[in-house]
Amino acid sequence: MKKLFIIAAALLAGAVAFAQEETPQFSYKEGGFASVPKVGAYIIGSYKYSDLEGAHGGPGFNARLIRAYVDGSIFHQFNYRVQLQFNGGPHVKDFYVEWAKYKFFSVKMGQFKRAFTFENPMNPWDVGAGDFSFLVQKMAGMGDRLGEANMGGRDQGIQIQGDFLPVGKDNHNLFHYQLGIWNGQGINVADADLRKDVIGTIQIQPIKGLKLGVFGWMGNWINAEGTSLKRERVSAGLSYDRDNWTLRGEYATAIAGEKEQSGPADAFYITAGVPVTDWFKVYLKWDEFRSAATAATSHDMYSCIANFRLHKNLNFQLEYRRHNNRLLPNPGYNEIWLETYIRW
Repeated sequence: MKKLFIIAAALLAGAVAFAQEETPQFSYKEGGFASVPKVGAYIIGSYKYSDLEGAHGGPGFNARLIRAYVDGSIFHQFNYRVQLQFNGGPHVKDFYVEWAKYKFFSVKMGQFKRAFTFENPMNPWDVGAGDFSFLVQKMAGMGDRLGEANMGGRDQGIQIQGDFLPVGKDNHNLFHYQLGIWNGQGINVADADLRKDVIGTIQIQPIKGLKLGVFGWMGNWINAEGTSLKRERVSAGLSYDRDNWTLRGEYATAIAGEKEQSGPADAFYITAGVPVTDWFKVYLKWDEFRSAATAATSHDMYSCIANFRLHKNLNFQLEYRRHNNRLLPNPGYNEIWLETYIRW
């Protein structure tokens, strides 16, 4: 309990802003008690080439994501969402109900994104690159460093969150917070023990669009052999997104218990997005994961990504990646990714 108190106190002492997936906007019929359910879907297809030794040119054509969803609201204050994924074996990705009557305090329960890092809760359409950063993939539940399968950064639990203290001429909220209790085992599975993960963030937005934040995670994961592995992590970063300009950077590291049990590890990335026209935007990204928190165990990737968003529901993405993975005999290799985003 002492550790839980220390981490909760640290979260409340931090500073940051909003990192959630876009909140659906609902429309109501006159006199109706519920919004008209919104049904949608999106597909992300890809072609990947790699000159990595043994990769045989890369996987070629592939369906990265095929998803469908329905969301809506009841009584003007309860939001719900169900999202299914069809590639990689059909399964439920999200299901939750959120009481959102008040902006400064809402309660969400179900299966949804963990509130750890700015990038993890983002929709794949908005990341700007062909995939999430190493930091999210290794330390936020999208294929964990401890061996957990890709859970899409999600888990089952309950979370409180809110925005408060409007400031500035634009009346934007200065503070945002999230605090959740989770099973710790990921999506579509029951809890494996009676212990729970505690994940939270507190964020500040000094000017509209600029978000500064700290995140904390204290919990454990039970592997297939029944071994309990600690997950104790902290992250800090910034996110700026305004007038189609983007700047996002984060650092995450394992702390005390996880370092003692599974060894140290850390990750860092920085992404900059520059709009050339209304429909053409270029991103530059430096991405690094160090599996033992040393230079000798670093995997660095430098990317240049061109996004051609010809319509709000149609985007083409061309990405060049230069890798330097020091854990490989030949650390340097190149990749080219081409992705197509379609939604309706």
